[in-house]
Amino acid sequence: MLHQGFVALVTFLVVVDPPGVAPMFAALTHGEPAAWRRRMAIKAVAIAAVILVGFAFAGGPLLNAIGVSLDAFRLAGGLLLFLIALEMVFERRQTRREHRTQEAQAEHADHPPAEPDDISVFPLAMPLLAGPGAIATVLLYMTSDNLTVGEQAITLAALAVVLALCLAAFLLADAIMRILGKTASSAISRVLGLVLAALAAQFVLDALRNTLAGVAAA
Repeated sequence: MLHQGFVALVTFLVVVDPPGVAPMFAALTHGEPAAWRRRMAIKAVAIAAVILVGFAFAGGPLLNAIGVSLDAFRLAGGLLLFLIALEMVFERRQTRREHRTQEAQAEHADHPPAEPDDISVFPLAMPLLAGPGAIATVLLYMTSDNLTVGEQAITLAALAVVLALCLAAFLLADAIMRILGKTASSAISRVLGLVLAALAAQFVLDALRNTLAGVAAA
């Protein structure tokens, strides 16, 4: 059970990437009142939690309803996570996030609001926190036939820890940027990308093994 919790924690840490979302939050909320920044941080994490937990419990029945097998989703999810890992290793993910942030800032500049817009749902909760990678990961773990109820609970606990770290990263975004710097942040992202690539490969191998075993049994 502890092993499952550790693996889930590492995967969620890599996919959601709390240190990586901190600069995005800092850029989107630069110059805004501290109270508004705190409110946006709390709302974004709460909304992301609802989305991910919703997929954790409703994802399996949804797949069954549309006729998609768990192994098919496991294979697709593994490939998706592998693409995210490649982007992390080659720093494309951070570039895309920065571009999205710049677009949001430009939109606000073109239409200056009387008070700051609510950015908790988009782009903070989705896609920065509850993006395709995070949704795929929670579905991959929570729909696994091998997980006991206790292992599913510890998987959700690991998700809660990562979301709490995201909240802390949002609230301490400016300090994190000063401490990490661009070089350290880039190095950490690349190492975590390699870890995620290995985990993604394992998902793909598990899906292929289960599929081949089913074919052989037939």
